[in-house]
Amino acid sequence: MTRRPVRVTDEFYADLDGYLGPERGPNGEPSAADFLRFELLPLIDVIAERFDDLPEALPGHPEYRVLITSGRLAAYISIMGMRQADGSVELVQLELDLGEIWPE
Repeated sequence: MTRRPVRVTDEFYADLDGYLGPERGPNGEPSAADFLRFELLPLIDVIAERFDDLPEALPGHPEYRVLITSGRLAAYISIMGMRQADGSVELVQLELDLGEIWPE
């Protein structure tokens, strides 16, 4: 099994900040720090170990793969990774659906 190095891009962090604020919400809604602490590391492990098995995010572009799953803090998590020339993966996009777990 090949374990690829994984890096998180500024674009990924910008997406995260668009979904979750820096502080927990008034009803206990998670913060961006909570996502980083409880969700991201296990997801990075999956991407690092199974990148080539993930579905193509853009048909005909195998360098872009997507992990779609659910988590402890989000009902839906989609992470797009892009394989680099050196074999590493950069996480370039994040989508979250918090509605099922943290209704507004």
